[in-house]
Amino acid sequence: MAGLRKDDPVPTEIKLHQKSRIMEVAFDDGQRFSFTYEFLRVFSPSAEVRGHGAGQETLQQGKRDVDISQVEPVGNYAIRPVFSDGHDSGLYSWDYLHDIGEQQEALWQTYLLRLAEAGGTRDPAELPPPAPKTGGCGHHH
Repeated sequence: MAGLRKDDPVPTEIKLHQKSRIMEVAFDDGQRFSFTYEFLRVFSPSAEVRGHGAGQETLQQGKRDVDISQVEPVGNYAIRPVFSDGHDSGLYSWDYLHDIGEQQEALWQTYLLRLAEAGGTRDPAELPPPAPKTGGCGHHH
């Protein structure tokens, strides 16, 4: 399993705070991160969000009010949050959570900049209606 070196930090606690939409993750190396649900949704490691290579990322918009309805464990190496917008294909490995925790401020600032440059919005009410689905990646049946 990639990214599972025995010295990698492992979560000792994962807590969801539904009112504030915050997921707290404490690691065995003493680090503790607080992620907004929006941040986790925007930085989902799924192919739907990240694409299949550099430059193929899909800018996530309108995720300010997203909730996490549940978090499913995946083996002993990851979690799979189920978001209120239906997104549930992101596997957040322990090393991925630790990495985005350490880079959270820079990642968020870059996201806000990209959103502004694209004329995008964090608010779902300001988004145009979605285009009709025409198959493609992430929707295999």
